[in-house]
Amino acid sequence: MSVTFAPSYFKISKEDIPVKSLKVFFLIFPSIIFFSCETNIADLIIQNGMVYTVDEFKPTAEAVAVKNGKILAVGTVNSMRSLIGDNTKMLDLKGATMVPGLIEGHGHFMGVGYAKMRLDLLPVSSYDELVDMVAVAVKETEPGEWILGRGWHQSKWSPAPSPVVKGFQTHQKLSEISPDNPVWLTHASGHAGFANAEAMKIAGVTAESEFGFGGEIIKDLQGNPTGIFNERAQGLINRHVPEQSDGNNDKALKLAVQACLENGITSFQDAGSGRSSIATYRKAIQNNNLKIRLYVMLTSQDTELLQDWYRTGPEIGTGNDYLTIRSIKLNADGALGSRGAWLLEEYIDRPGHFGMATQSMEYVYDVATNGLNNGFQVNTHAIGDRANREVLDQYEKVFNQNPDKAEDHRWRIEHAQHIDPADIPRFGQMGVIPSMQAIHLSSDRPWAINRLGSKRIVDGAYVWRDLMDTGAILVNGTDAPVERIDPIASIYASVTRRTLSGIPKNGYEPKQKMTRLEALKSYTINAAFGAFEENIKGSIEVGKYADFTVLSQNIITAPENSLLDTKILYTIVNGEIVYQAK
Repeated sequence: MSVTFAPSYFKISKEDIPVKSLKVFFLIFPSIIFFSCETNIADLIIQNGMVYTVDEFKPTAEAVAVKNGKILAVGTVNSMRSLIGDNTKMLDLKGATMVPGLIEGHGHFMGVGYAKMRLDLLPVSSYDELVDMVAVAVKETEPGEWILGRGWHQSKWSPAPSPVVKGFQTHQKLSEISPDNPVWLTHASGHAGFANAEAMKIAGVTAESEFGFGGEIIKDLQGNPTGIFNERAQGLINRHVPEQSDGNNDKALKLAVQACLENGITSFQDAGSGRSSIATYRKAIQNNNLKIRLYVMLTSQDTELLQDWYRTGPEIGTGNDYLTIRSIKLNADGALGSRGAWLLEEYIDRPGHFGMATQSMEYVYDVATNGLNNGFQVNTHAIGDRANREVLDQYEKVFNQNPDKAEDHRWRIEHAQHIDPADIPRFGQMGVIPSMQAIHLSSDRPWAINRLGSKRIVDGAYVWRDLMDTGAILVNGTDAPVERIDPIASIYASVTRRTLSGIPKNGYEPKQKMTRLEALKSYTINAAFGAFEENIKGSIEVGKYADFTVLSQNIITAPENSLLDTKILYTIVNGEIVYQAK
């Protein structure tokens, strides 16, 4: 403890102080010393490991002290000794690596939970395997009950399904094994759905059914629906799926929280939530069930919801910074896997097709203008190069019309997966944040070249390095439940640009790789910056929240081939160990 002496002109002699005052002083002085010492005693000290702080002024440390949920000190093991009291808990890392709590930069929080309550089709490798999985579910389900699933991706199947219409399977095999149950299976991307005959019958979909702007009912040459509903056309089936009860919402939230904690996620940026989800989050805070921090983007698909929030303004830091609602999620186009991404040039594997806008640019402009005027960040889903350009154009128009309010906007484009080379530097120039999910490269790149062709892939797809080199601050994530909520896999993809099976050896378009530290920053301080939260989280610095992820190995120095072996040992939120590996 350091002692500061007052200058001589502040000195007072003993004779100048009344005896009564001296008695009071000597009674109080010991308690002042005791209180001062108590304020420097840590609740928890974490030590004996490699700590990457992501603080440029102190990039590494040996130990961290925590008090009242926040970081009290960062330094060496020796420097922590004076902070240890009788009730201080000690966590020995035993050589493990600790980083700032990992932030999922783009996902669908309730979707993560609900995906665990439905058929998990992510591992499915063929149409026949999908049919077999549904057949098992039919035997366990009462006639008339809906069978729901998510995760199939026709471009990842081997052998390819037959017959194929516009790149997708048809419903006949599925319908044969499920005549009495409506079946609705969501594409891995969430941008298409696959229905059996019974589901289409309930929805009243026939050969005469058509869909207008922003969606497509895929039909065969005879004009019969194949069971595939692209983009907004999914609503034709979705509106007939029974609504989820509050009990199911609570269960989905608990499952999502647990999935995050098991994967070292301490904060989650929730891309597009409505009234029901927000009500579930508030209830979870009241019941102490929300164990991670949520940064929520309002869905723009509910115009009345947006009007309500324009009137009230953003909500920041509810429940000790466990819930913030200050941004709006727009949806400019679809996904590359469903050929809904909006392109400047036609799809290589579907000539004459350019994808589609799923919200009009007039609506994007309207929401962007209202968002800026009412203090909201605007984050727009855009995957195709046309969608990215159109959104940048709308953003630029709004910024130019309101330069004072746009000074520190931190608006984002979610995914920014395929960008025309002319638009790449615009992100940095305009201060637009590309919120990209590196794991999409690992999953999609093997078949994406069939959609776009070699030149467009090389020049503008998954161009992390080009964006960073032109001044953009990149945020990472997984888009869960589109992908597994596994930050280690996404970090691996960031630095290797390989599939999770290690192909190709040098990575796809290797000049676009991130460094290890860049990848870590994209999951920590960059993600915090992308949510206006860099002053309270995202790095290990005194005064910030004590949110940490402890890893089984050093992801900065470990060989590339062993990165995917990294395990989550501890997840710590607000200074509490909320997950420990068994």
